[in-house]
Amino acid sequence: MTTAAYQGEPGSNSATAARALYPGADGVPCTGFEQALDAVTLGAADVAVIPVDNSAAGRVADVHHLLPESGLFIVAEYFLAIRFDLMGVPGATLDQVECVRSHVHALGQCRKLLREGGWRTLVSDDTAGAAREVAELGEPAHAALAPPAAAELYGLDVLRAGVEDAPDNTTRFVVLSRDAAFAPHTGEPTMTSLFFSVRNIPSALYKALGGFASSGVNLTKIESYQIGAGLNASRFYVEVEGHPDDERVALALHELRFFSTEVRVLGVYPAHPHRHR
Repeated sequence: MTTAAYQGEPGSNSATAARALYPGADGVPCTGFEQALDAVTLGAADVAVIPVDNSAAGRVADVHHLLPESGLFIVAEYFLAIRFDLMGVPGATLDQVECVRSHVHALGQCRKLLREGGWRTLVSDDTAGAAREVAELGEPAHAALAPPAAAELYGLDVLRAGVEDAPDNTTRFVVLSRDAAFAPHTGEPTMTSLFFSVRNIPSALYKALGGFASSGVNLTKIESYQIGAGLNASRFYVEVEGHPDDERVALALHELRFFSTEVRVLGVYPAHPHRHR
């Protein structure tokens, strides 16, 4: 049976994504993203389910900082519709709420409700953790923004349901494993994730990416970041539509390698159906 590590507590969105991907699997709650990756690296879990992008808040986890040193590979992706309820202790009412607790991203995704209520906010490590904190406090003045599952799990009342600003609020998760397990080339929609570092020469990035343009390969994401405190050339994290065995993708990767000092494929995995909506 698969064991899935995730950041957060039971009842969190990450726990929901892990359960949807691996029904019946043993979950391993972790205090942070790095701890979830370490659980896989050290063999305490088979996979880690990590949020990387949110449609409202942007990038969630600094996966490009954590992945290179982890030695793990992306083997799947999953898109989860994000829902938040405002919840409080049994018997509490909206009029009694003075302070709302949640993860910083959840607070940012429910700004309309918070402006309407005019409440003080407190940042918690996790959305489900905020619900647990409210249950432990037992005070009507404290409420939590958390996924619907957290209310039942921690014995809270839902004061207002579906309070996220955007009805199409969605988070993308990736599944990380110790084994590469690249998806076979079957012609089905596939994603390829990779890191590369360009040569420290003029127009290196333009030339490195030129092969994708000339080959008609779509880049769905590109992020840059510096390595260490020096002024060396940046490292880039890229996601590509297609399989490395596709002729067009293979040509683009060949040109990328010519203008790069390092190219590392982190995963080749099926594209989630959400991409085609």
